[in-house]
Amino acid sequence: MAGAGGLHPSPDAAGCWCLPVGIGRRRLPLLLLALLLLLLGTGAAIQGEDLHACKESEYHYEYTACNSLGSRWRVAVPHNPGLCTGLPDPIRGTECSFSCKAGEYLDMKDQSCKPCTEGTYSLGTGIRFDEWDTLPHGFANIATNLEIDYSSTESLENCTMSKWVPLGDFIASNTDECTATLMYAVNLKQSGSVSFEYIYPDSSIVFEFFVQNDQCQPTVEESRWMKTTEKGWEMDNVELSRGNNVLYWRTTAFSVWSKAPKPVLVKNVGITGVAYTSECFPCKAGTYTAKSGSSFCQPCPANSYSGKEATSCHQCEPTMYSEPGSAACKPRPACTDKDYFYTHTACDTNGETQLMYKWAEPKICKEDLPSAVSLPPSGVKTVCPPCNPGFFKTNASTCEPCAYGSYSNGSGCINCPVGTEPVLGFEYKWWNMLPANMETTVLSGISFEYKGMAGWEVAGDYIYTAAGASDDDFMILTLVVPGFSPPQSVTKDSENKEIARITFVFETICSVNCKLYFMVGMNSKTDTPVETWAGPKGKQSYTYIIEKNATMSFTWAFQRTAYHEAGRKYTNNVAKLYSINVTNVIDGVASYCRRCALESSGSSCTSCPAGHYIDRDSGGCYPCPPNTYLKVHQPYGSQACIPCGPGTKNNKIHSLCYNDCHFSVSVEGRTLEYDISALANTTSFLGVPSFTSKGLKYFHHFNISLCGNHGRKMATCTDNVTDIRILGKEAESSKTATSYVCQSIIVPSEMMGYKTVVSSQPVSLADRIVGVTTESTLDNITSSADHFHLGNVGLPDVIFFFRSNDVTQTCNYGRATAIRVRCDPLKSPGSLSVPNKCPEGTCDGCTFHFLWETVEGCPLCSTDDYHAIISACIGGIQRTMYVWREPKLCAGGIPLPEQKVSICKTMDFWLKVGISAGTCSAVLLTVLTCYFWKKNQKLEYKYSKLVMNSSAKDSELPAADSCAIMEGEDVEDDLIFTSKNSIFGKIKAFTTKASLSYSQAWQESMCRDVLNKLKGRVFQRTSDGFDSVPLKTSSGTTDMDL
Repeated sequence: MAGAGGLHPSPDAAGCWCLPVGIGRRRLPLLLLALLLLLLGTGAAIQGEDLHACKESEYHYEYTACNSLGSRWRVAVPHNPGLCTGLPDPIRGTECSFSCKAGEYLDMKDQSCKPCTEGTYSLGTGIRFDEWDTLPHGFANIATNLEIDYSSTESLENCTMSKWVPLGDFIASNTDECTATLMYAVNLKQSGSVSFEYIYPDSSIVFEFFVQNDQCQPTVEESRWMKTTEKGWEMDNVELSRGNNVLYWRTTAFSVWSKAPKPVLVKNVGITGVAYTSECFPCKAGTYTAKSGSSFCQPCPANSYSGKEATSCHQCEPTMYSEPGSAACKPRPACTDKDYFYTHTACDTNGETQLMYKWAEPKICKEDLPSAVSLPPSGVKTVCPPCNPGFFKTNASTCEPCAYGSYSNGSGCINCPVGTEPVLGFEYKWWNMLPANMETTVLSGISFEYKGMAGWEVAGDYIYTAAGASDDDFMILTLVVPGFSPPQSVTKDSENKEIARITFVFETICSVNCKLYFMVGMNSKTDTPVETWAGPKGKQSYTYIIEKNATMSFTWAFQRTAYHEAGRKYTNNVAKLYSINVTNVIDGVASYCRRCALESSGSSCTSCPAGHYIDRDSGGCYPCPPNTYLKVHQPYGSQACIPCGPGTKNNKIHSLCYNDCHFSVSVEGRTLEYDISALANTTSFLGVPSFTSKGLKYFHHFNISLCGNHGRKMATCTDNVTDIRILGKEAESSKTATSYVCQSIIVPSEMMGYKTVVSSQPVSLADRIVGVTTESTLDNITSSADHFHLGNVGLPDVIFFFRSNDVTQTCNYGRATAIRVRCDPLKSPGSLSVPNKCPEGTCDGCTFHFLWETVEGCPLCSTDDYHAIISACIGGIQRTMYVWREPKLCAGGIPLPEQKVSICKTMDFWLKVGISAGTCSAVLLTVLTCYFWKKNQKLEYKYSKLVMNSSAKDSELPAADSCAIMEGEDVEDDLIFTSKNSIFGKIKAFTTKASLSYSQAWQESMCRDVLNKLKGRVFQRTSDGFDSVPLKTSSGTTDMDL
């Protein structure tokens, strides 16, 4: 470490870290110096001859503080005041702006610049910090947890230990949600700069570097947010102004999951523009400089070492070894089977390859030790594997790509038949040579510098990780694809996110906690980790969907262990890649040809219109039937048209299915119609607050685009950790996830003190809609009603089912989302909630559950939802009113009918009519009773009279067979009824006609009975058994029997 002029920062009352007013180390104010000289002179006068004259080794020179004119004085300051006398007199010094060049120092004796000697270096007007065994002098290391929400009842861990940690050649940041700040204060005599090297591999950490002046104002606001690094160490340089400057390196992690982010590393901090340097600094151990006037020291190469202030490096003994930049050598261990690897040579002209064994570089083991193993013999020849699909083997046994319009299975190229086209891509499944568009290297797990060695080796039917220099090294394999050429049907569909896909088959064999990383980079930007596999994993495949057409890089990084140890112990822990398949690659090769749609001429291929599939036999284009969507990457045959799920329909180009915010379902014999168009806009939902172990409050933030919009995905979640928006400006680029439902982690702005909220880890939860139904299960997605409180009785929830395309280790079929829309007439626009048991929205990490209670979830009102109430008849008017049935579980639809008013008869009127009718009926019955009684009396009278006559005159027969009124009978009563114009006469006249026939029949019947009785008396049976008839003479006597 080299440094001068460093000042300790101190906080002011406002909490701002600023420089104290003063000067650099080893400089005294002019007033104090004058007092010191006065005391020395006084002491010399008192002691006189007891003090000896000061030697040059007993004092040193320093400059006084600069005055307002920019000048200063050079004075001699004793190392131990009071021990000698006779110091040189002060003389005028150099100008305050004076400085020496890099590699020189200011000789204070003659105030001139001189070159540094061998083994030392200087930066001229600068200082450098390159040793981080401990925190260098002048630096402050502070950890704070001001963002903690103390209202949380959870136990909080302390942040006092979450600081930057010196690790030898560099210093590492914290990896938790505490805020760690590394500070350095410096006073510049002229404008200068600060530079440093850093590694920032993980966007889960917010890393900012900024400078404050003596008024505590940031001087580089726009560039304070550091960009993540892509490969190895990167340099950052910031201009500094003259005067006081405080440098800040600040990190805050977002370790809201169990996975800890990788720390930020900083080294080689250099500052220019400081005051003069009066001495050169020695090279640290492990470095050297062989010439004078050096501005830096070089590290010793491997198998060599050096001490401090070295001018050269010393070679290690044959039995010893060392890594580059070592201060000492280590003994070489015995060689084991972990120190070599095998590979294959290129195919020769005979089509054969040789199996070769090689020592892992750098070779640190010894073969002549008793327990050492020897390198296995090489040179065993085997038949070369075939070329990869789309390539053919030349006469020199090399593999070359087939021309466009042809395909190959790895042997020879074959032209595509008429009516077909080649399917372009890259398919690697034979590994005799590393393909031209792939490269491999090794990244040090300590210094994060790339080493000039291969990290992966070919092995015939797979490619595997080599030994590496250390077990914590990263074995890197990178595949670069220039771009993609998807079918035109894909490019026309703006909602189809799949441009291409990459699928690879891999296996990891580990005895410790190894890790295999798969990363994706775009347009030469930082590789982003997509998936990580820890520990041993059996042979399996993984598919990644490519959503943007750009130059893509795919990287596999394998680390055996994260802990650094001397030697190689886990070389047998390897990762293997068996095959890699990338589709729709520009300038790719074809392993087969597929049927294409033919032009009208029938000779060349064309593309089918949107929503049309290709008939395999004829090559014609045929439209998909309604309510189906087309598999654009496999549009062959009618089976390529996949039926839409329940409650959905296809868009115009049959590229997807969606719900148009309308839905109908039959429940208990009636059809419920739903219109949820009001929910078509994107809705945000913030879950309950969560807290990390350090007390950082964060939220799970969801954006939901439920239906409508012709199937367009409207929900967007953003990662702005590395691109936090500056006030009034937008981030140039950020990671986003666009889908029907997405999730991100939100840290409120008041927690971190930034100008905007911090959003990170955006994830798509719904890339396609599966269906809309009232059933709780659809396509193996279950939305259990037990997750939420009970719903409406008799009215089921409408459930929207979605799936995402992101396949993870935990979710083999991708993530799924189920949104229950429940009718609640009192909530508009409604409220979203997640299960109480699962505050993060998911209970298994794969299926997310939501409940949306809203009035929009109620079915449209119909005639079944209201009933009529009829009022009493008041004043001849009756009212009919219509009211909703309770509880009202509908919205919109048909309105209530208007009130109806009708004319009616009151109860008094009908009561009067009833009484009158009853009275009349009673009177009529009374009259009829009297009449028939009187009639009966007359008939009885006539009957009695006939009987009496028959008894008085037994010898006489009736004059006639009739019951008519004879002479002398009383008919006065009839005359009375007919002559009187009374009410009874009227009633009698009214009823006479009705009862005439009945009365006559009754009278004749009675007369016949009387006559029969009379005859019975006249005809008598004689003794001989014959009837005898009494005869009546004209004189009235009875004749004798005949």
